[in-house]
Amino acid sequence: MERRDFIRLSVVGVGAGIIVPAIALADSGKQAATGNIYYTKEAPGRWSDKVATHLPSIEIEKAGGNIAVKIVTAHEMKGYEHYIVKHVLLDQNYKFIDEYLFNPTKDKAAISTFTLHDYSGPIYALSMCNKHDLWLNGAEV
Repeated sequence: MERRDFIRLSVVGVGAGIIVPAIALADSGKQAATGNIYYTKEAPGRWSDKVATHLPSIEIEKAGGNIAVKIVTAHEMKGYEHYIVKHVLLDQNYKFIDEYLFNPTKDKAAISTFTLHDYSGPIYALSMCNKHDLWLNGAEV
């Protein structure tokens, strides 16, 4: 290989090494995290047969300025073999509000309750199974 060909190919290779990853990263920002980080009713991914027992349901009760948020995952708690690890409550910007960690030897059902004060807008609940990943559902307060 001649020196000029080597230099030209080296410059093209370096340029491609900079531009192609930048294009890939820019495009990946447009893709939803659904199916990669968490699963939903609409996008259950590889766990399509697990929606009924892994998707958290959200019940909301308002009393004055307080809002009680009850999260229920209809999943059996089989000790450490197969259980819901925790529920996480997120605000409208997907920022952490609170969480509840389950004890699979004591908790017989995956039910958690949170109290919010003067909150309005969307909330999101995450339910984490030790075998079937993380599930997201939302509701309006």
